[in-house]
Amino acid sequence: QVIATLVTLVVLVIVFAGILPKFGDYSDAWEQIKTMSVEQLAVLGAAVIFSIVVYVFPFQAALPGLHYPPAFLIRQTSFTISNAVPAGGAIGLGVQYGMLGQAGFAGAPSTAAIGITSVFNLMVTLALPVLGLFALVFVETPTSAQVLGAIGALVGVAVMVGLFAAVLKSDTTALRVGGVADRIAARVFGLIRRDPPAGVSGQLLDFRHSTIDVISRRWPVLTGTNFLQQFAQFGVLFVALRVTQSGESTQVSLAAAFAAFALARLASFIPVTPGGLGTVDAALTGMLVNFGATNTDALAATLLWRAASWVPQVLLGVVTLVIWRIKYRGVPVTAGRAAAQPS
Repeated sequence: QVIATLVTLVVLVIVFAGILPKFGDYSDAWEQIKTMSVEQLAVLGAAVIFSIVVYVFPFQAALPGLHYPPAFLIRQTSFTISNAVPAGGAIGLGVQYGMLGQAGFAGAPSTAAIGITSVFNLMVTLALPVLGLFALVFVETPTSAQVLGAIGALVGVAVMVGLFAAVLKSDTTALRVGGVADRIAARVFGLIRRDPPAGVSGQLLDFRHSTIDVISRRWPVLTGTNFLQQFAQFGVLFVALRVTQSGESTQVSLAAAFAAFALARLASFIPVTPGGLGTVDAALTGMLVNFGATNTDALAATLLWRAASWVPQVLLGVVTLVIWRIKYRGVPVTAGRAAAQPS
């Protein structure tokens, strides 16, 4: 935690004090943000509220029987821990597990739901650059770097889907994939003279047994809700871009803005800051400039998007944590139901 905090602080200083000011002046960006009308502020607020509302849907899709109110409290609390605390991703997963246990869900379906949500979110995030590239070819010619980024994401999606399908196909293929993972882990950890994690094959087999029923019945809903969540986030960015752009001639098209958002989201896979804070912002600002926005417009839109999409949810997560602690005070993490009931 200490090391992660120091690394996070260093990266944030480099990005917000070194990189972003090269695109534009913060005071000029702030002046553009301040010119927002009441109507524009209302539209931005509506986009933010919509993104917060749909953020819960993938979690509900992964755990049938989980009602919206507790799902909302759990997801928002986990968001705050995962996106505001250095190295908080693993802590956020543990918090979700504990809160689900207090809500009455057994360990197996809780673990399965967390795993399903994480895997589908990862695959959809990787699929976005491919969709962005397809959208971009209708308005301009993509650069070689953008094409390579989309191809890399496509390869990542293909590998993940292939491995995922193999694990779900049968116990035999799950054990084979686990065996390969065990051998790779043994070599990697051998280089750093550490003992590799044991039992990957068994863990994959357990994951298959606990998720196969939900995934086989609800994969369209899981895919759709995860895409909806990502599109809602893009909606906040696009509104921020439109209300901060200073001229018609420098306006970035919908397709180009989506491509910038999708490609910049790949920076969130760099595990140096919680939620890609700073790394995604720098990539997004550069992408928007590359697609025709002025430096000041791109900087203002990025800062407004980050503030609108990150600050409300982090603060809301603090509130949901307090509400949960009051509501479930003294309630132990229990085995609960043997399995979640279909909704």
